[in-house]
Amino acid sequence: MTIQHSGFVAIIGRPNVGKSTLLNAILGEKIAIVSPKPQTTRNKITGVYTKDDTQLIFLDTPGWHQPKTKLGNYMAKSVDNTLTDVDAVLFVIEPREAPRPAETELLGKLGKQVPVLLVINKIDILADKSALMGVIAHWSKLRDFTAVVPISAEKNDGVDALLAELISLMPEGPQYYPDDMVTAEPERLVVAEIIREKLLTLLSAEIPHGIAVSIERMHERETGSLIDIDAVIYCERESHTGIIVGKGGAMLKKVGIKARADIESLLGCHVSLHLWVKVKENWRNREGILRTLGYD
Repeated sequence: MTIQHSGFVAIIGRPNVGKSTLLNAILGEKIAIVSPKPQTTRNKITGVYTKDDTQLIFLDTPGWHQPKTKLGNYMAKSVDNTLTDVDAVLFVIEPREAPRPAETELLGKLGKQVPVLLVINKIDILADKSALMGVIAHWSKLRDFTAVVPISAEKNDGVDALLAELISLMPEGPQYYPDDMVTAEPERLVVAEIIREKLLTLLSAEIPHGIAVSIERMHERETGSLIDIDAVIYCERESHTGIIVGKGGAMLKKVGIKARADIESLLGCHVSLHLWVKVKENWRNREGILRTLGYD
């Protein structure tokens, strides 16, 4: 295939507006983790969409928020860095008229030259779709958007229309990635994120925000039909280990079963997954540990 048009597209917005769900819907595969909890995405995730003569490289960013830790600072810088050299921006919001302070701040960071598409996600939650007109009218006063596209990423409604708008904006360019590649992220990172997603889903309160996952070993056995994975779950307090492990190891086992299913789907083979829990106090504010965990 000879690519004639290609470009980089940033997906931005405040936490929990559905940026990662949108990326997964576009690619038709799950490469970005999702959960109802804020700040699920910590790293910039690269997704690759290739069709006919066009290749779009999507950069899914952490939700924009006011940082309270050094990890939060890393996440904010990740968003800033993503915006420096892209061909288009998807500004994802929920269908509500008044922008929140974080959204106003983020909108102010966007230059006038880059095309910005306002993506109104979660339209499936609107009982009266005519309310969209008020949302569009209000937001259109804040910026001259290149396009306004209402969608439901979860229902895959409007995603094709959004893609058509994006493709029309892409400049002439080369093919950056192979036809069959959907993400440029290392397998270890994606595997670690899958495990963290299950922890986010299964654990309550603030405990998941103090959790990080490190893949210590990924080893393919000689037969090629099984991969051994050793992963360490780091938490900030000793009292959290019992909650993560659960009574008789029940919670950790549940996390492992759910994570292994997704990892096997990702890697296309059987997986032997081993999980450990360790304490690293206040790791979200310790630069050395953040670098070790890949937040650099």
